[in-house]
Amino acid sequence: MLSWDADPAVLRPYLPAGTELDDWNGRILASVVGFRFLRTRVLGMPVPLHQAFEEVNLRFYVRRRGPEGWRRGVVFVREIVPRAAVAAVARLVYNEPYVVRPMRSRLGPGAVEYGWRQEGRWCAVRARTAGEPRPVAPGSQEEFVTEHYWGYTRQRDGGTVEYRVEHPSWGVWPASDAALDCDPATAYGPAFAAMLASPPASAFVADGSAVTVRRGVRIA
Repeated sequence: MLSWDADPAVLRPYLPAGTELDDWNGRILASVVGFRFLRTRVLGMPVPLHQAFEEVNLRFYVRRRGPEGWRRGVVFVREIVPRAAVAAVARLVYNEPYVVRPMRSRLGPGAVEYGWRQEGRWCAVRARTAGEPRPVAPGSQEEFVTEHYWGYTRQRDGGTVEYRVEHPSWGVWPASDAALDCDPATAYGPAFAAMLASPPASAFVADGSAVTVRRGVRIA
């Protein structure tokens, strides 16, 4: 999970209706996150040949006031996956901005890398770790990045779909030698090029867990 300080003007065109930018200690962040789905099920059923695959996404953080208070969530700018069926379902059900690329992952002792092939070269998000994961500290940037439990997606008619994401709090490792190795303008668009070409403001690796993504609901 690599994060950068983001220009709010770059993110506002991607804001779904009914949400506003969320900040951590006055800072607006955007993150590139790489991970691997394992034992994936759709409506409780495993889909043959689609249970294990990588994803790399660019996302930022928003909030919306619900009956219980602020609902803190994420908005995806682009999500890269290796399987066309996964992208098709996500676009159909949530209108999420998925694209399909050949992908690979390398998970070894103290090293994590998720890669995709684009424009004839391999791109990657990578980091190194040491020691054991530790719980996220309350109020930390790691908590802010990992504990947004809602997703928001702008729909083709201008409306917004909201969905709940459920998982326990993750343990995290501080990361060293963290890098995003790609042409950011090609991967994510010219508006994000300057931000993503600079070193990340923070980087860490999370241990992950079982995750449940609930059905989306349109918000008023």
